[in-house]
Amino acid sequence: MKRSLLALAPATLAALALTWAPAPVRAADFNFVRLLNQAEFRAFSEDVGAAASYKGVIPAESLGLIGFDIGVTAGVTEVSNRDVLRKAAGGASIPKALPVASLRVHKGLPFDIDIGATLMQLPGTNVRAAGGELRWAFISGSTVMPAVALRVSGTRLSGVEGLDMDTVGADLSISKGFAFLTPYAGIGSVRVDAAAPGSSLRSESLTLARRFVGVNIALVPLALVLEAERTGKATSYSVKAAVRF
Repeated sequence: MKRSLLALAPATLAALALTWAPAPVRAADFNFVRLLNQAEFRAFSEDVGAAASYKGVIPAESLGLIGFDIGVTAGVTEVSNRDVLRKAAGGASIPKALPVASLRVHKGLPFDIDIGATLMQLPGTNVRAAGGELRWAFISGSTVMPAVALRVSGTRLSGVEGLDMDTVGADLSISKGFAFLTPYAGIGSVRVDAAAPGSSLRSESLTLARRFVGVNIALVPLALVLEAERTGKATSYSVKAAVRF
């Protein structure tokens, strides 16, 4: 990561401000995707796919058979193709860091398997997404051993007329608790499939490398999670406040 987790503080405050601020007079709705050329559509798919891809924002260890984690997440994704996004939004202003807000729930299952689901939106745009994950902590962890987990995840975008986009991710993560802190890290990849039905644009499929670091701060029964992630060329920062039991 080019930036440490300390950078999450200002990024998180910016995300919260953008998320709950009144809507601008002219929202950056991506209603002009059909006007992009092929190279621009690929760049658009990479940035939007990275922002709306599934982010776990949770350590590798399982919640256990009766465990729940229910929370809200605010974050930002720093994009690298603002001019393309502006064109797709009909000239509307696009911030360097797109705000992302989501509701999420995780549930523990037998055999150290967890499932998760999320509903997210990019405030100030017409991008919405729903997604989920299946995570298996094949090394459950102990007082001396870290937990190691495999996760598969996916999201489907909605809200943008004339755009179909799905993301599928897979990653390997590791975490180890120390008192009330549980740092974690992981690597993986995200596949973005995008199409613009009714236009002359060809479908695009991209595979983006992903790596992330985070820390879970236990404030029983609450949890605060800070995470930084790099997906392709986009960097995301997230903070989650959750009730865990």
